[in-house]
Amino acid sequence: MELLQNLALGFDTTLTLSNLAYAFFGCVLGTLIGVLPGLGPTATIAMLLPSIYALDATPALIMLAGIYYGSQYGGSTTAILINVPGEAASVVTALDGYQMARQGRAGPALAVAGLGSFFAGSVATLVLAAFAPPLTEMAFLFGPAEYFSLMVLGLIGAVVLASGSLLKAVAMIILGLLLGQINTDVISGVPRFSFDIPELSDGINFVVLAMGLFGFGEIIANLGQPAEHREVFTKDVKGLWPTKDDFRQAAPAVLRGTLLGSVLGVLPGGGSLLSSFAAYTLEKKLSDTPEKFGKGAIQGVAGPESANNAGAQTSFIPMLTLGIPPNSVMALMVGAMTIKGIQPGPQVMSSNPELFWGLITSMWIGNLMLVILNLPLIGIWIRLLTVPYRFLFPAILTFCCIGLYTLNNNNFDVYMSVLFGLLGYVFYKLKCEPAPLLLGFILGPMMEENLRRALLLSRGEWGAFVTRPLSAGLLAAAVLLLLIMTMPNLRRKRQEAFQEGD
Repeated sequence: MELLQNLALGFDTTLTLSNLAYAFFGCVLGTLIGVLPGLGPTATIAMLLPSIYALDATPALIMLAGIYYGSQYGGSTTAILINVPGEAASVVTALDGYQMARQGRAGPALAVAGLGSFFAGSVATLVLAAFAPPLTEMAFLFGPAEYFSLMVLGLIGAVVLASGSLLKAVAMIILGLLLGQINTDVISGVPRFSFDIPELSDGINFVVLAMGLFGFGEIIANLGQPAEHREVFTKDVKGLWPTKDDFRQAAPAVLRGTLLGSVLGVLPGGGSLLSSFAAYTLEKKLSDTPEKFGKGAIQGVAGPESANNAGAQTSFIPMLTLGIPPNSVMALMVGAMTIKGIQPGPQVMSSNPELFWGLITSMWIGNLMLVILNLPLIGIWIRLLTVPYRFLFPAILTFCCIGLYTLNNNNFDVYMSVLFGLLGYVFYKLKCEPAPLLLGFILGPMMEENLRRALLLSRGEWGAFVTRPLSAGLLAAAVLLLLIMTMPNLRRKRQEAFQEGD
């Protein structure tokens, strides 16, 4: 009963003309940011922070939240249409979404991504409203040892992201881990593997790597093909709406992705990003036809898109209830609250109930706005695919280069991405999937940081990873998964399945 009263208070706050206008502006801006390669929600919110001085706290946070979850929607559009993930969490969507576009099924891919994101966002907002305190308590159970064990499990699970050879998948993960080591040491503050290049002291930017491997690599691969093969996905567009069979296959994936994203979003360290990788891995594991993944499986779009949107919503839980930001966007939201004189933490719910519940209900309205905005746009996005490739690829390249340059206003990022584009083409020729490399690159520095923290807390005692029950359980699951994947019978079946799909 109390929950209904709180939600009524929230809707009273949100359904004012000014707050609805700020929610709409945030959603539109977020979608545009997601579509633009290179310009992520973190950079945009950072640029817009000075503007909130002129606003009250509630409309300011409603607008910033709209930008964040709007970008999760927009990022899937370029991932599906041109294989350029606009947002880090959309990397996995590109694996099957782009293949669906090549088969003339970009409409169903975009529609399922939009509807899945809407459903996941709505459910995750309900989870946020009802279970914020207990879910926060669950996040407290995770110390450095548990995070390290969770990431080990994630990396071993990532092997199933790659089709084909297990050896290639493991090699890609290791390469990703090594690239993640190019940065400044977390504890000593000493640059590592930067070769005295100042731009490398902060590490390689994720957008630079993703855009090079996926965007530029795909363009080089397409230009290396005869013109008639290159333009196969620019014609024969079949329907803008998913079929009954598409809905039947996508619905369970959306439900599983929503559940996974709602839980993983609470954890610090890129909840929506980890959620999308985990959802793809889960769908591929549960599928009767794993050989279709990476070749246009609709579950490979529905699951990750639902998971990353649910993760984006539930990442507000630790920020709103404890004042602990789980990712860089939430850290900026905490900064915005501080600018407006609000102390983030448990007292926000009691001292600023209009702000707390208004922000939560604005997410429902924002998700509704996004689905109403995005579904009619599908036809317009599809029209892009009818542009001949000889005109399309220079536009994509220009767009990407502008996005890369705006990251740090530096040519270095553009040159680095071109280098990774050539590497992406080499991977394409060797039939190596770049997705596990990206996961290794993301998780590597986080794993190292949590490993060293855990060892510092336990005074160098490695037994801490197996004496803590949750950490031991996660490591046991990782070992079990490793044993299952190395069983000769399963390996043979896996290779046969992928050969049948080729």
